[in-house]
Amino acid sequence: MGWTVSELSDVRAEQQAADIAPVTDGEPAPKVQERVVEPKVRRFNIIGRRNLFFAISLVIIIPGIVSMWHNHFLLGIDFAGGTEYTVTFSQPVTLAQVTNAVNAENLNGEVIQTGGGYILRYPVLNATQTTNVQNDLQNRLGKMNVQAILSVGGTIAGETIQLSLLAVVIASIAILLLLAIRFRNVPGGWRAGFQFGGSALAALLHDVFILTGLFSIFGTVLHWQVGEINAFFVTAVLTVVGFSVHDTIVVFDRIRENLRVSQRLSFEQVVNLSIMQTAARSIITSFTVVLVLAAIFISGGPTVQGLSLALLIGIVSGTYSSIFNAAPLLVVWRRLQPLR
Repeated sequence: MGWTVSELSDVRAEQQAADIAPVTDGEPAPKVQERVVEPKVRRFNIIGRRNLFFAISLVIIIPGIVSMWHNHFLLGIDFAGGTEYTVTFSQPVTLAQVTNAVNAENLNGEVIQTGGGYILRYPVLNATQTTNVQNDLQNRLGKMNVQAILSVGGTIAGETIQLSLLAVVIASIAILLLLAIRFRNVPGGWRAGFQFGGSALAALLHDVFILTGLFSIFGTVLHWQVGEINAFFVTAVLTVVGFSVHDTIVVFDRIRENLRVSQRLSFEQVVNLSIMQTAARSIITSFTVVLVLAAIFISGGPTVQGLSLALLIGIVSGTYSSIFNAAPLLVVWRRLQPLR
């Protein structure tokens, strides 16, 4: 997908000059003959192609929603409950040997290989079962060093899910109100402020649905352990929410500034011009973060791979939505509910 140089924006070159005239103490400034420099024409008409960008988002979001509805998620111990062992063995053992030993216990256990050991996960075990599991593994695989045992009951796991969802809802409502207050001084007052806030919230939900949908596919369809939903994933979601809104505010702030100085342009033209003025900054900033997260994902262990992958997807999605979804949604909203 790309644009050719022959495609012109809806903003003509002469319209991109700021409509600001110098003002003196009550007297008009004298006219000075200056060489007129033609401004560079913006050739990407993002607002005019908004339906294409909306369609791209839907193509990614819909399979994730279907997976969440049909397959749900691969829940970690934080949300599903259970008992988790972090262990190492004195003698070298392979992943296949450990997996066979765990399966032989008939307790629906799972094995995750780490850099120097293994993480063994079982449903919730009582004290007797915990001791029996350790003894059985040592008999099958040799001397075992148990570094940590974590047990989470079903009640605690349920409360964790509720509190995580509540945190996302509270953050979303707070962001909506904050943006409504921040942009209430644009033409249209509070109503316009809520249009800005609602558009940013829709872009935020776009990023959350993409992230959760892809992780549902990773965990339940592709059966990748990295797609597990745990406390790290919730941390990543809240981080992505903040990053996405921050990126969107950069674009919206430029729209607000251009609305004040470019009075000859239509609202759609102002939005398209503002996107083009901030797109390079958003992409470069996000790219530097992506490089770091990609390095962590490649070189990090299984514990941080899920977190780094979630952040990586969220940052890319947040950058896309702030440029191609949030501002175009604002134009659509303004057309449906024009301000008088």
